[in-house]
Amino acid sequence: MSGWPDTRFAALVGSAHPIVQAPMAGAGGVDLCSGAVAGGALGSLPCAMLGPDEVCAQAEQVRARAAGPINLNFFCHEAPGSADDGAWRTLLAPYYAEFAVEAAPEGRARRPFDEAMCEAVEAARPEAASFHFGLPSEALLARVKAAGAVVIGNATTVDEAVWLAERGADAVVAQGFEAGGHIGRFLGSDPAEAMGLFALLPQVADAVDVPVIAAGGIADGRGIVAALTLGASAVQLGTAYLHGPESEISAVHRAALGGEPTRFTNLMTGGLARGVAGRLMRELGAIRAEAPPFPLAAAALAPVRAAAEARGEFGFGPMWAGQAAPLGRALPAAELTRVLADQALAILRREA
Repeated sequence: MSGWPDTRFAALVGSAHPIVQAPMAGAGGVDLCSGAVAGGALGSLPCAMLGPDEVCAQAEQVRARAAGPINLNFFCHEAPGSADDGAWRTLLAPYYAEFAVEAAPEGRARRPFDEAMCEAVEAARPEAASFHFGLPSEALLARVKAAGAVVIGNATTVDEAVWLAERGADAVVAQGFEAGGHIGRFLGSDPAEAMGLFALLPQVADAVDVPVIAAGGIADGRGIVAALTLGASAVQLGTAYLHGPESEISAVHRAALGGEPTRFTNLMTGGLARGVAGRLMRELGAIRAEAPPFPLAAAALAPVRAAAEARGEFGFGPMWAGQAAPLGRALPAAELTRVLADQALAILRREA
């Protein structure tokens, strides 16, 4: 960790570099996580769409491949009850007809953190556990901490960062609107008020005493140094890792990272998330009021997506990406981590 201006977060989780490989369901898994760990980052496994046994199995696989800290990531959204998605299914009806499918429940819905997942954390004993959309209940959070995990929360506003720190988060991700994937807003702020990282980050760093992790629009050493200068103890990179061979994205998605613009959409899950537009977004528009709440929109869309992808068409599923996607490099995760760390340290030495 020598040469880094703020070693609090890296020392907290035991990583060589203050870099977190972001959890990305459907794009990252054991290969990506173990590669990032091998390079000196805190590697992350996305767990919201896994079962408890799968969480433990994947953590064990990473442990067998690389020595270093791992993070298990979970969602803490309030699971919605039944919702009338008739308008959404009507909107999708032409696609049901085109692909000769019928609407059916999605088999692997995103699930909020619960007792069973808490038991998985206790069994896997990760160095860190991160949470999107708030934090678990006080009782479950206490058990996560007792299992030895550093608790990381995700904030999109200063109020959310303070809320997380007051309720026991050991570190806070400051997520700017540049970030790919689901925006982690959970205290009900207006989406139109979403802040860019370099406005949000110093305000969060001033407001909380725990280490702050910068996320959104960071893809090279310059971005890492800029984030550290503005008060971050570490950075979280997601899209930067998508270019590499360990990411599980489609060839269409991978090609789009080279320059396609990104935008927020609610079509894929019902929640706002940033990604590259595919056919569905181009034809329906990025935001539709007919989409039911997160994560219910995915259920009606799932059979269309499956049928389209069986034909080689990938425009009906999420192609999450952040705004800095064109800056990425197609390197293996371990090598990319080392290259980014070396770039940042070289800049820091020049500026010292």
